[in-house]
Amino acid sequence: MKQKSTSYKIQQYLMFAGPGTLLFFGAVIVPFVYGLYLTMTSWDGISKVKPFVGFENFVAAFKDVAYWQAMGRTAVYSFFAVILINIVAFALAYLVTSGVKGQNFFRAGFFVPNLIGGIVLGYVWKFVFNRAFVALGSAIAGGNVPSLLSTPNGAMFCLILVSVWQYAGYMMLIYVAGFMSVSKDVQEAAMIDGCSPMQTMRNVTIPLMRSSFVQCLFLSITRCFVVYDVNLSLTKGEPFNSSVMAAMHVYNQAFTYKNYGVGQAEALILFLVCAIVGVTQVMVGKKGEVDA
Repeated sequence: MKQKSTSYKIQQYLMFAGPGTLLFFGAVIVPFVYGLYLTMTSWDGISKVKPFVGFENFVAAFKDVAYWQAMGRTAVYSFFAVILINIVAFALAYLVTSGVKGQNFFRAGFFVPNLIGGIVLGYVWKFVFNRAFVALGSAIAGGNVPSLLSTPNGAMFCLILVSVWQYAGYMMLIYVAGFMSVSKDVQEAAMIDGCSPMQTMRNVTIPLMRSSFVQCLFLSITRCFVVYDVNLSLTKGEPFNSSVMAAMHVYNQAFTYKNYGVGQAEALILFLVCAIVGVTQVMVGKKGEVDA
């Protein structure tokens, strides 16, 4: 068979992958490069002139106390949310792969919250926290019970809870794939050698599922670090701006206060922090992967 020419390969690529590549450049690369340009300007988002200011926006970003407070809250929120998301997802995956009756139905049910948009999800849970839980607590306690969203710690707890409810079902599917990829022969061999079910899980199953853990941790970390929609609809940064996350602060800086340059600089810093944390986690996780 003749070796395919370079022009033929280019034609095939343009036919099948060309539209996707064009959309990727138009929706990702071009806006990213334009955002880098805006970090060097003091544009207000309205005027035609974009004065060049060099690295002044980055200096302003590093001096922005509110931004770093939002980054700190984002780190705390992400730490607890990522841990709980993966614990719940792993437990659900174990449940729906253990042979329980109706496990396919439960898989679909647990995944449904991930299909709901963050804005809608936030408003639904806002009603639950402000009305349903308050009414239930008042009926039990016999008095007026404040909403969890009315206190800084309560608002943070609500954000974490809603994020776990939203993302756990999606991560569950990855863990399900991990459980199904582990050979039953290996598990049975461990049981024959005298391992208890818990020891088999800890010493055989979990190490062979390491790639699933790496993927789930990466996805949950990156999603939590850039959370905005749930933050907007559930708390809107209240009370007293105590639940403003980094993405919301960046949005407010650019679109509310019209400081596009500073907002883009802070967005770039957030992107770099998220990328460094995510890539480091993947590199460390990949080192310990084993094959069955």
